[in-house]
Amino acid sequence: MNPIPWMPAGTVYGTLLNFQREHALWAPRMHEAPYKAPPKAPVLYIKTANTFTPHSQAIALPAGAAVQVAASLGLVVGEDGVLGAVLFNDVAIAHESYYRPPVKARCVDGFLGVGAECVPIAQLGGVAGLVDLQIELHINGVHRQTTVLAELLRDAATLLADVSEFMTLRPGDVLMLGTDCLADGTRPLVHPGDTVEITAPGFAPTLHSFTQEVAA
Repeated sequence: MNPIPWMPAGTVYGTLLNFQREHALWAPRMHEAPYKAPPKAPVLYIKTANTFTPHSQAIALPAGAAVQVAASLGLVVGEDGVLGAVLFNDVAIAHESYYRPPVKARCVDGFLGVGAECVPIAQLGGVAGLVDLQIELHINGVHRQTTVLAELLRDAATLLADVSEFMTLRPGDVLMLGTDCLADGTRPLVHPGDTVEITAPGFAPTLHSFTQEVAA
């Protein structure tokens, strides 16, 4: 009998612009309207419950939309701090602006591929041990991206502390550390028929296939 796939029990928060490369690419625009300055606190968005797709299940793609995928690591909050960590495939309709992150681009049905398991944080060397983690993303068996957590703008402990200054993370909530871009500022695109696998040392592989959305 196959084990029941792990699924989030609370709110899943994503973090924008938390990798050094993408932050540097965006830096010139941070001084433009409407904000005219770089953000001082972490920039968060929510992946709503309708987006959750368990490991090994398919994600439907809206017709005519360019859809991007990105590997992320989520910290699962427990009663006494971080309980564990989960791999995620953060799916979104490609968009060019991060000002007021668009819900319609990030919260399409099925647009968060959830990892196969929640790995206890102690097995990963604690929150501080995550700095050495590298996450691989493959599409149809071809390597497309390596996400290096040593290149975070705010490492896991700092991000947790900074977020906790303005909001409370409750048991069951998940805080994703962010997703990195490719060298040109984009993220890998997927199409119907593609399969994405995300792997990292200490984690079971996370696998999701992509299909064409069936018109109503």
